[in-house]
Amino acid sequence: MQNNFLDTAIEYLKGVGPKRAALLKGEIGVHTFGELLQNFPFRYIDKSRIHKISEITSDLAYVQLKGTISNLKVIGKPRAQRLTAIVTDESGSLELVWFKGFKWLEGKFKPGVEYIVFGKPALFNNKYNIAHPEVDLPDAENESMSKVLQGHYSCTEKLRTRGLSSRNISKLMRTLLLKAEGRIDETLSPTIINKLGLLSREEAFHNIHFPQNQSLLHKAQARLKFEELFFIQLRLLKQKAGRQEEIEGHSFKSVGRYTHEFYKQHLTFELTGAQKRVIREIRSDLGSDKQMNRLLQGDVGSGKTLVALMSMLIALDNDFQACMMAPTEILASQHYATISNMTAPLDIRVELLTGSTRAARRKQLHEDLLNGKLQLLIGTHALLEEQVKFKNLGLVVIDEQHRFGVAQRARLYYKNIVPPHILVMTATPIPRTLAMTLYGDLDFSVIDELPPGRKPVKTYHFFDSKRLRLFGFMKEQIAKGRQVYVVYPLIHESEKLDLKDLMDGYESISRAFPLPDYPISIVHGKLKQEAKDYEMQRFIKGETKIMVATTVIEVGVDIPNASVMVIENAERFGLSQLHQLRGRVGRGVEQSYCILMSDVKLSAEARTRLKTMTDTTDGFLIAETDLRLRGPGDLAGTQQSGILDLKIANLLRDEKILKYARDLATEILEKDPALSSPGNKILNQRIQALNKYQPDWGSIS
Repeated sequence: MQNNFLDTAIEYLKGVGPKRAALLKGEIGVHTFGELLQNFPFRYIDKSRIHKISEITSDLAYVQLKGTISNLKVIGKPRAQRLTAIVTDESGSLELVWFKGFKWLEGKFKPGVEYIVFGKPALFNNKYNIAHPEVDLPDAENESMSKVLQGHYSCTEKLRTRGLSSRNISKLMRTLLLKAEGRIDETLSPTIINKLGLLSREEAFHNIHFPQNQSLLHKAQARLKFEELFFIQLRLLKQKAGRQEEIEGHSFKSVGRYTHEFYKQHLTFELTGAQKRVIREIRSDLGSDKQMNRLLQGDVGSGKTLVALMSMLIALDNDFQACMMAPTEILASQHYATISNMTAPLDIRVELLTGSTRAARRKQLHEDLLNGKLQLLIGTHALLEEQVKFKNLGLVVIDEQHRFGVAQRARLYYKNIVPPHILVMTATPIPRTLAMTLYGDLDFSVIDELPPGRKPVKTYHFFDSKRLRLFGFMKEQIAKGRQVYVVYPLIHESEKLDLKDLMDGYESISRAFPLPDYPISIVHGKLKQEAKDYEMQRFIKGETKIMVATTVIEVGVDIPNASVMVIENAERFGLSQLHQLRGRVGRGVEQSYCILMSDVKLSAEARTRLKTMTDTTDGFLIAETDLRLRGPGDLAGTQQSGILDLKIANLLRDEKILKYARDLATEILEKDPALSSPGNKILNQRIQALNKYQPDWGSIS
């Protein structure tokens, strides 16, 4: 079982060879027979019908014609040349045109010979033409291929010009499937196949590439989608069960003085129901003998930091140290200020370690960590340094976890002989299907309730023509003692343009808001860290009234007095970024506002994004819309996970299959955790084969 046939290098397939193999590897990532088989068509076209040229209308997406080709001409100047030809059948004629890569076509078409022409007709100057058509001789193979639904494969311009068009990839696929007959191993047990009425794996591969009819195509897709999602879930859940079984965790048996005193005497407000529920979930993990790996997800301003602090106090109650890692110095300093202030009456030693910490201070912190005098350390990436060693680290909290690489986070895991408990936090709401896949091996807590008294941020969308009205509104708010953010997009490909936009914006704001009444801070990526911190501190202290910035303020800055967020060129931001930026206001008791400024010309997608922002402040609803608009691969942080490199399944469309796959994986592992029974042996072999290619970073989220 699980033989190596599908691992054979692609150059050994007839019709490929070293040159084409290099192209397939470089252009579409196909290195082996197995990877070619998993290069699925992105659409299917029924080629059983030959149209007459006279039948072509604008309603037809694609047409297949049969006729002679004549009148080949190269038209235009050297840098803008195109090749044209005329295809003719008994009902009329039509122009064919190629704009690129047509050198190899010149002299290819013989007079009087009929060809099969396939492509998308377009109306130009009241005449139909077909750009870049597929043209083939009507030989026996093409005739037989035209009797089935034909798959179309993604291929780049480079592949097309080197003789690897969709049609040629289809021919390679046919060669491979003939060669693979009887050699494609099954990966699912007979029990699962019979229970769900699935095609065999070999049948599924045949019918995904060359479906005989629509029904078999659907069955092939269902089989392959289920298999893909099922093994992701089985692997994640098995890792989680194995980790809980094998990895001993610190047991925090008591909730002692620090937690009780803080909760009963120093907490000046009531926890929300969601905060209480999440603290109970974390407390249950910490009290077991198993290592905690929990993802805490809560919208902006939902009170995650307080939950993290109370979790760290439980560690301190049990004579352990705790640390908290944040992605930026500003955010780490803010956590330090908040937590130091909240724990001041408890006589707890809390310190801050960042890249800016001076050498002498750093040396003292290292000593006090090792001798146990330092109980709670807050910092940035500086916590990952090798010389940062703890006496007895019990709990690690990682904030805005998608900003850290998985391997970076793994370093914290090894800061203790017995691995510490891990709590990862994110303010970027993750849709359920994505969470189930990306974080399927973590326990999952959600704070889905805002603290009482918080007023939802009012969001408005203005076009640039309303700028004077915006300036008037900003002046009103500043007169009431509030502060204002004005944020510009930062897109790396156009850094100079972005900086120009920011400086132009700064100048126009400076003219509309002159000194001394309106002092302004400016922060952007080109400033040195000290200058950024200086400008930030001026705004935090209230010395400046307006902060003009790029998205450096996206994460974590907490200034209760800032009640207006103006986002310029809002159409250039993604939904989750817009939501994160809006979360920078609404942190005080006063009503806060978010104003989205944009050009009148908007794409349909940009319009949907801005409307979603004005319609709702619910981060989970926004995340679902974001997933619909962009797909999972673009959502924050998912690029670092190979898990989301899905070949055929779609997390949005296939949610039901995903849930069923997870439920079935859970059921199987509950009965047979090691997958050691004869019926499950086949599943275990598949997981081992998958583990060869994907390292297990799951143990550190």
